[in-house]
Amino acid sequence: MNMKDAFRFQNKLKALMCEATAILEDRRNIVKVKTTHLRSKVMSDTQDAVVEEAAPSEYAGHANGVAAFLMSLLEEREKLCRAIHTAKNSLDLDMDSEVGLNRQRQDLAEVFRHMAMLRNSEKTIAGGGSGFRFNGEGNQVSYRCDATQVTTIDFDRNKIRGMATALSKKADEISMSLDKCLVNTEVSYEPPFDMNDSFEDILSDFIEKSTAA
Repeated sequence: MNMKDAFRFQNKLKALMCEATAILEDRRNIVKVKTTHLRSKVMSDTQDAVVEEAAPSEYAGHANGVAAFLMSLLEEREKLCRAIHTAKNSLDLDMDSEVGLNRQRQDLAEVFRHMAMLRNSEKTIAGGGSGFRFNGEGNQVSYRCDATQVTTIDFDRNKIRGMATALSKKADEISMSLDKCLVNTEVSYEPPFDMNDSFEDILSDFIEKSTAA
């Protein structure tokens, strides 16, 4: 399989483990609860009644099988991780580093584009100014007045715009290279089941094969 499919299968294994773990985390799937109504203590000629709680799912009673299934999935994840690591090491491009760097390039380009959109401006703020004066009685009092606010960009717009353009171009080039790596790089791994099989089918098949063995 290529690296793109390897990553997809890695996510599949993780999702399967989450579902299987949820089964074992439900206490009702891993214990049997039996309640005996001691009717004979009240009426000696009456038999005690035993009531067993119904299982919440079809996997109750298969805790050992589900646990073994989880161990098998973990082993497959380990094998797949090693295979992906080997495949990555054969590349000229450091995929892990470039993915992180590309995210940073895109974030910086967005910041610079936002800066480049700013413009010099001037506006009048009604009642936005203040001052002090002496009134007719000789007392100092405050007063309000209009204010003019001037905003001037404090950077070289052309340089910032150029940085944004260069970063976006570099990010696009790296993205294309990463996409090619995902499609063209082979990962030496043989999946034990089809990626599109359902959780129910995969688990049932595993338990069936384990029982037969």
